[in-house]
Amino acid sequence: MSKIKVGVVGTGFIGPAHIEALRRLPNVEVTALCEVNIELATAKATQLGIERPCTFEQLLAMEDIVCVHICTPNFLHYSQSKAALLAGKHVVCEKPLAKDLHEAEELVALAAETGLVNAVHFNLRYYPLVRQMKTMREKGDLGEVYSVMGSYLQDWLFYETDYNWRLEPDKSGDSRAIADIGSHLMDIIEYITGLKTVEVMADFNTIHKTRKKPLKPVETYSGKMLQPEDYADVPITTEDHANVLLRFDNGNRGSVTVSQVSAGRKNQLKLEISGGKKTFAFNSEAPNELWIGNRDGYNQSLMRDPSLAYPEASALMTFPGGHNEGFPDTSKQLFKEVYAAIAEGKQPEKPNYPTFADGYRELLICERILDSHRSQSWVKV
Repeated sequence: MSKIKVGVVGTGFIGPAHIEALRRLPNVEVTALCEVNIELATAKATQLGIERPCTFEQLLAMEDIVCVHICTPNFLHYSQSKAALLAGKHVVCEKPLAKDLHEAEELVALAAETGLVNAVHFNLRYYPLVRQMKTMREKGDLGEVYSVMGSYLQDWLFYETDYNWRLEPDKSGDSRAIADIGSHLMDIIEYITGLKTVEVMADFNTIHKTRKKPLKPVETYSGKMLQPEDYADVPITTEDHANVLLRFDNGNRGSVTVSQVSAGRKNQLKLEISGGKKTFAFNSEAPNELWIGNRDGYNQSLMRDPSLAYPEASALMTFPGGHNEGFPDTSKQLFKEVYAAIAEGKQPEKPNYPTFADGYRELLICERILDSHRSQSWVKV
């Protein structure tokens, strides 16, 4: 089998997660690894067992590299995705697609013009029971969507000594919690329900107005602590916590809460979607179970099992019922669909996977949420 050669850019938390998922696809080979300089690229390539360390310019010049994964800080997504497309490479980009709508719109247009495969890593769509909910809604099992309640809670920025590049607007943008994890939540709500968010009302809060920035490197999620003299005080302008009211195009309502300072919540996305026939409840920290609520009968608990799910959801299940699948599997399943398109050499007319256009859509919603917070008013999307 001829393998599709891939280059990955960036080796923070998410870059190695992409690499691990890609290595589980039989027709893909992670061949090149790019970092900010060749010394770091060489060290990381050795650590991860990748053949070619390189700079970004060297990566784009490699004719046998078919696809590039952009896993760098937010402010680099636009320039690197654009350069990769112009070099004739298919692109998988981390979210957000860009720092502003103008950049995102340009990338959507360029991707369409080239016909190259383009995808955004909204991997949380790929929990099998998320697709089961979407399919049940499409088949009429849920009924008309009455309301949506969602939350995405983390605690990795709980202490004032917790620090990351995402706290710096020049690297991550003017929104943090909403742009970082709220984007996943807004994407998955529209994906499951088929509704469009048409108006938003937002209220943000910055718990730690000043944070202590480490003067020495500390890896994301490492839990390592430094001494008091190893920190510098930095003012914080982006949100730790956000509440957003939503209005949908069917006339009904929703609400979401996003927090990166909720002690004990490591990475919990929760949804409760109430329809005219049933209610769905899902928790990403227990992703192999879907609660189904009924008014006139027993409530149900559907365990992830390919023999019990609709075929559309079973397609995302590698293991039998009782053999749990989780976060790493979501990227594998997303990439499986992306690389089926890459094997064909072009973007499908109607891709199943999230595209640059989806990246633009979520950036638009996040921008309008930010506008709403600033104006303290309802804002149309």
